[in-house]
Amino acid sequence: MMTLLLLLLFFCEAQSRAASKPNFVLLMADDLGIGDPGCYGNKTLRTPNIDRLAREGVKLTQHLAASPLCTPSRAAFMTGRYPVRSGMASRSQVGVFLFSASSGGLPPSEITFAKLLKDQGYSTALIGKWHLGISCQARGDFCHHPTSHGFDYFHGLPVTNLRDCKPGEGSVFTRAFRLLVFLPLQLIAVALLTLAVLRWLGLFRVPRCVFLFLFLLAALILGLLLGFLHSFRPLNCFLMRNRDISQQPLSYDNLTQRLTADAARFLRRNAETPFLLVLSFLHVHTALFSSKDFAGKSQHGAYGDAAEEMDWSVGQILDVLDELKLANNTLVYFSSDQGAHVEEVTVKGEVQGGSNGIYKGGKANNWEGGIRVPGIVRWPGVIRAGLEIDEPTSNMDVFPTVAKLTGSPLPQDRVIDGRDLMPLLQGRTQRSEHEFLFHYCNFYLNAVRWHPPNSTSIWKAFFFTPKFSPEGANGCFPTHVCFCHGQYVTYHDPPLLYEISRDPQERNPLTPTSEPRFWEILEAMQEAVARHARTLQDVPNQLSLGNLIWKPWMQLCCSSSGLSCQCDREDQDGRQSP
Repeated sequence: MMTLLLLLLFFCEAQSRAASKPNFVLLMADDLGIGDPGCYGNKTLRTPNIDRLAREGVKLTQHLAASPLCTPSRAAFMTGRYPVRSGMASRSQVGVFLFSASSGGLPPSEITFAKLLKDQGYSTALIGKWHLGISCQARGDFCHHPTSHGFDYFHGLPVTNLRDCKPGEGSVFTRAFRLLVFLPLQLIAVALLTLAVLRWLGLFRVPRCVFLFLFLLAALILGLLLGFLHSFRPLNCFLMRNRDISQQPLSYDNLTQRLTADAARFLRRNAETPFLLVLSFLHVHTALFSSKDFAGKSQHGAYGDAAEEMDWSVGQILDVLDELKLANNTLVYFSSDQGAHVEEVTVKGEVQGGSNGIYKGGKANNWEGGIRVPGIVRWPGVIRAGLEIDEPTSNMDVFPTVAKLTGSPLPQDRVIDGRDLMPLLQGRTQRSEHEFLFHYCNFYLNAVRWHPPNSTSIWKAFFFTPKFSPEGANGCFPTHVCFCHGQYVTYHDPPLLYEISRDPQERNPLTPTSEPRFWEILEAMQEAVARHARTLQDVPNQLSLGNLIWKPWMQLCCSSSGLSCQCDREDQDGRQSP
């Protein structure tokens, strides 16, 4: 009887555990290439904790970002929808938010997985980078803020980590400075010199007021430049805790340690309740940074130091889950928002972008290097350890997977493009539910991927490709990223076709001669594009010029006077100062 009772108790406890809702820890790197982690083949960059996740879980080898840029990719990740559906896909060259006082962002009408889980009684937190907007119309309406999208707690950077945020690291606005500042100044200088010579030779009588006007115009342009350089960092590079600024401008001192410690505290506070933690790393986006424990320790300069510090942070989170005995009831997901930024090279020639392994291209384009990212999922006892899956999956798949696991019905009033990953991860099916995936370059449909039923082939057709520069390069170095339309791309008619399953490096475009089914394949893909296009609706463009520009009346400042936006309410370990 005692044995039977013990067995019954064990069975009841097992049933209770199976019925309980899992926790979720979603780890999102920034600009990490698929060739960077050791588990994806890197032999010199040390990533033991990411590698541990892969050993103890499933490694996805064809995991794809829904966009090769931060803002649209993260919008897709949060909502399970192509960013073009939410207006988070730009029609211009600028495809991300650059200013904290912009009015664009993830629309309040969008449903994130955090909203779904909050409705299911979960405690939810986003720690790290957001980059999906802050306010809509007025300072402090916070309609795009993480706390308006289902997160109970936010601690991190509301925009993104740029070179301009770290003194001495250069600027992402160099091209704009050339066009809007240096070129006008050169023209003014030429005009002044020409008019002065003509006046001196007596060939043309130039009123002194003309010289005065040109001098004042040059002074105004210089003044605006200096004002921008002086104010950009404090006005755009700050940390928030919920809806309050905690550090302005942000300090990079032990920044990863501070955010990691806060994430660990969130886990400990919510160990007895179901939780969602999104730890969205600032690493390895430039400006690169690392603490003294990691600086100069890697074989890959500042980039390697930052990547190895991020891996340390992953290890800290895994250790806390073990300490709290939560590992077996927690799904851990690790990925990157897009591929490595191959054009990140300093004026001194130091490569500050990562590795996309064997794949062509990188961040901001839809060659495989720009969208094929690390994808690791661990859930001990539920997902078999050590599995490797080479089926097409997407970062949009997290949304429906989370919904299914928590019993939350998917929204019926919108298209959800992601697919539940669990049947694939648990081996209940060997096929991805994505027969077609559509690859957007900002607003523009760039390429289509087709994995036909009952076939091992995976086809990819490009409607246009970026013009790499200089000739023979693997990126668009003069413009720092590749653009999506106009003179910066080459259009293809018929589309450029590759068989990704045989040619993942995208070296050999197919022709009607080399592929007998060439026209049949393209016809099937064109029909899929037409069906997809019929599901799209016109929505407000969140990345229009009007939504991207800086609006002074929307600027957040930790000083009530607004005269000096400087404060520090954080301790080195991440606790908020009194």
